[in-house]
Amino acid sequence: MLLLPSSTVVQMPPPMPTGCASASASSTSHSSGLVLGVCCDQLMPQHPHPHPHPYPVHRTTTAVPGPGPGPGPGPVPVSATKKPPLLERERQKERQLLATKWPPPCFIVLASLLEIFVFVCVGQVPPEDSVLIYRPDLRLQLWRFLSYALLHASWLHLGFNVLTQLLFGLPLEMVHGSARTGVIYMAGVLAGSLGTSVVDSEVYLVGASGGVYALLAAQVASVLLNLEQMRHGILQLMAVILFVFCDLGYALYSRDLEELQARPTVSYIAHMTGALAGLSVGLLLLRQLDGGLRPRLLRWLALGVWSAFSVFGIAFNLINTVTAQLLAEQEGEVLKQHLLHDLGMG
Repeated sequence: MLLLPSSTVVQMPPPMPTGCASASASSTSHSSGLVLGVCCDQLMPQHPHPHPHPYPVHRTTTAVPGPGPGPGPGPVPVSATKKPPLLERERQKERQLLATKWPPPCFIVLASLLEIFVFVCVGQVPPEDSVLIYRPDLRLQLWRFLSYALLHASWLHLGFNVLTQLLFGLPLEMVHGSARTGVIYMAGVLAGSLGTSVVDSEVYLVGASGGVYALLAAQVASVLLNLEQMRHGILQLMAVILFVFCDLGYALYSRDLEELQARPTVSYIAHMTGALAGLSVGLLLLRQLDGGLRPRLLRWLALGVWSAFSVFGIAFNLINTVTAQLLAEQEGEVLKQHLLHDLGMG
């Protein structure tokens, strides 16, 4: 064996594996350089070839430019880059759907144009014998329960209704579709005439205020159903409430002027029943933007309120009409008997 000088100290590695020990034992006749080389090899960290991963791993990198003129710091994983949040992606998708929506929202626009056309043709004071006006003595002509919405008493009345339904109806139609918005609008118009026929059974009725207030109430229903998905839901709700209060204040202020100038009075019943119809039908038909299902209790409550109101209004009108006809026939028979008696023919 080759002896090393006493001044040389060699740090031996920890106990080596069996293979290394056998190699050292068999190399006693070799030079010290070979012995030192084997020991130094054992001192170096061993990096065995890793076993292949049972599942393939795909790593994607992207280059990020550096701040200076030189090359960037190198590729970084895509996961480290900033991704748009989920809510922002949903908003972009919603804006794209609204921009490419087909068919476009057309019901509110067509209804407004038709009301303007009828007003231009008929004039500011609708005749009482018009085939469109609602009259309680002609309630068997069923189209009058809806056609009265095409007539208006003045340019102010027409402009107010058209502007309101465009302001609140178009956004509703763009989100929920023309079919749902049209059903809500017509339900408000029908509720206005039915409610007026029950409470104020002697008045004539013109104007689309029942449908307009149905759209306002449908906005409230939309906020209640989709508050978490709407960015400005509270502001929309406050806008509807502020608008209703302003309209109510104007109506109260103009009551004295209407009495002095013998102008047509405002039918508050048509406004209230139209709003009731818009809220109930809106809770029943409007979409939920998160794709969920509305609570069963809410659906049954909305359907029950609208059905009960409609059935009561229709039944009241039928009973009242039949009763009025019977009374007219009896009165006519009595008048006939009196006339024959006066003529000496009875």
